[in-house]
Amino acid sequence: MNHTQNPASSLTILIVDDEDNIRKTLAYCLEREGHRVVGVGNAADALAEVQRQSFDLAFVDLRLGPADGMDLIPVFRSDSPWTKVVVITAYASIETAVEAMRRGAADYIPKPFSADQIRLLVRRFSRIRELEAEVASLREDVKRLGPEARPQSRNPGMQRLIETVHKAAASEATIFLRGESGTGKSILARAIHQRSPRAAKPLAEISCPAVPPDLLESEFFGHAKGAFTGAVKDYAGRVALCAGGTLLLDEIGDLAPSVQAKLLRLIQDKEYERLGEATTRRADVRIIVATNADLEKRVAEGRFREDLFYRLNVISLLVPPLRERPEDILPLAEDFLSFFCRVNHKTRQGFTPEAAEALQRYSWPGNVRELRNSIERAVILGSGETIDRRDLPETIVPTPRTPGLGDRVPLSTIEELHIRRVLAEAGSFQEAADILGIDQATLWRRRKAYGI
Repeated sequence: MNHTQNPASSLTILIVDDEDNIRKTLAYCLEREGHRVVGVGNAADALAEVQRQSFDLAFVDLRLGPADGMDLIPVFRSDSPWTKVVVITAYASIETAVEAMRRGAADYIPKPFSADQIRLLVRRFSRIRELEAEVASLREDVKRLGPEARPQSRNPGMQRLIETVHKAAASEATIFLRGESGTGKSILARAIHQRSPRAAKPLAEISCPAVPPDLLESEFFGHAKGAFTGAVKDYAGRVALCAGGTLLLDEIGDLAPSVQAKLLRLIQDKEYERLGEATTRRADVRIIVATNADLEKRVAEGRFREDLFYRLNVISLLVPPLRERPEDILPLAEDFLSFFCRVNHKTRQGFTPEAAEALQRYSWPGNVRELRNSIERAVILGSGETIDRRDLPETIVPTPRTPGLGDRVPLSTIEELHIRRVLAEAGSFQEAADILGIDQATLWRRRKAYGI
């Protein structure tokens, strides 16, 4: 019977045991389950493998010749905190089990063990790994909570783009998302990840302008303790933390030149080093990049590496601005309205015709993000059963400027404004007539004429 798992749930497993027969037996059992296995016979080789690549699970024997496998557990936990360590030993006791757990082991299994025991244990950890990735993904979804999280459109051009996104998702190719700020590039990146074979593994995002240039390399690749001032402990870096998954680099045009060369090597050779270390590590991560910048122009100006640009530009997708897909404005606005009514416990029954017309007529320089913010504001500040044009921001529905003396308007307009202000401030109708220098009958006729 073939027990091979879905590739999305397969693990990368390290076996550390000085008995060659144990390593071979475990490797055979685990590889039949669809996992990738690396076996070593001593502590030094184990540490070298952990520094070179990422592992989901490690089986560690307690007796490794002159070395004590127990000493490897805290090192693993420090250098590779996402790796689950399972202690295996022929000298099982309650004391060693307690000590192994205290040092950070995830489980403890005595020798001799059966193939079924190993299979059940690994399946349990595979499920735990999937749940951890799912929780991380859900946390990211909560940060971006909103109906635009699912890419959809009524615009033919945008529909073709979404179809291309779905096709490209199944590949390992680098995806290059281009378009104005707020068009939904990160939403498309998430859709690519969720439809890819890497969906069960983490998706990490780095906003290049948000990280100070001197810390960007550390954020990417990690650092060793003491690598620079403030590096008080080891940090794995985003490349390692999303091992097996996807790394989204937002606003790649702002990437510091010092990091561009290292990113190029990561994409070409799948290798990198942490700051403060000489050990070369292997990377298992898919790269998606996004930018609103003109990278060709930056290449011509010498601000962006040409070789990196061509490495990134494998599958390039241009996301159209919202003003070029007007048929999406009202459906998106309705989705946002429904969402923000639920979140804020409000009841709003759609948009008035005037509000809908204003939404359609506006050019949306901030794209979908600006539309979302505008509808959220209208839901919170509006008071009617429907969203009216007066509930929308002034950028969308500008308030007309009050005419003043010398403006190119009819005299009657100035007279009407003046009478309205005097009536609002006067204590009585008679006082208003006196201020205006007219009798009450004349003032009455003026009020009736102007609808005051």
